[in-house]
Amino acid sequence: MILGSTAKLENDHRGENVRRGLRTRVEMGLWPGVAPLGYLDQKLMDKKCQKILDPVRAPIVKQMFEKVAYEKWSGHKVYNWLKHELNFKTKGNKPLTLSGVYRTFENSFYYGMYEYPRNSGNWYTGKHEPIVTKELYEQAQNQLRRDQIVRENKEFAFTKLFTCGLCGSGVSAEEKYKQRKDGGHTRYVYYGCTRARDRHCKNSYIREEELIVELLKIFDQININELGMKAKLQEEIKRFSRFEKLFRGRNSIPDGVTEDMDIRAYAKYLMREGTVSEKRELLGNLRSRLVYQDKHVSLLQEA
Repeated sequence: MILGSTAKLENDHRGENVRRGLRTRVEMGLWPGVAPLGYLDQKLMDKKCQKILDPVRAPIVKQMFEKVAYEKWSGHKVYNWLKHELNFKTKGNKPLTLSGVYRTFENSFYYGMYEYPRNSGNWYTGKHEPIVTKELYEQAQNQLRRDQIVRENKEFAFTKLFTCGLCGSGVSAEEKYKQRKDGGHTRYVYYGCTRARDRHCKNSYIREEELIVELLKIFDQININELGMKAKLQEEIKRFSRFEKLFRGRNSIPDGVTEDMDIRAYAKYLMREGTVSEKRELLGNLRSRLVYQDKHVSLLQEA
């Protein structure tokens, strides 16, 4: 017991000495961990924990902040720029991951301040040369927060409603912007396989406008009873019919037009002109599963 207690006491003293040494270094403005992206560790023993600028990567890190702050780029766009245009590599000769891009933007070390230990509330001014100013850092942070709010509030009409016909994964959406000659931008939404079950799935992408055309064909083919919200559509049609009759003084359903034909036409109208929530509700209430494959949509009857 005495020997065990002695060993534990020695370990406790050793741990306290390490913590004391780390506290001394951070109070001197020296970061005790590995140098972040854009910096290199000083190799000299008498300059231990000092960080120097990486002449290759530091200018690119600064450009990352500038593109977000001044050009309103998103983190995803910065990631694609680094990967596809610059073929950017870290000190370990590996491409920077998307999560690594966001960690870079969150690191206050780049404007000269750091918190140690993390989430402790203890902040120190570093001796290292900052890559960006505090103003540039905060401007980039504000832009990324605005992008996050937009992404959280953004809802695509047809996500999580289709199954990939090749691998059985879900179908997700992504948007692209193309610059026009007048300086504006045109927004395009594409749907494609998430590749959750097969990352090499070859199912092609489809524009939202083309997908709507495919869905309109589905509504031409299906039995009207396939619509799980048939009763709700009937009530809405009756309400509009009463409104039109009241103001125009005639029945809105011409002779020879059946109620099913009117429901089908109204469903197609919602698919073209309805809100995102109306389109999602309409497709979500189909009694058969929607399958997407190579720019075509089909119905798969449930067993």
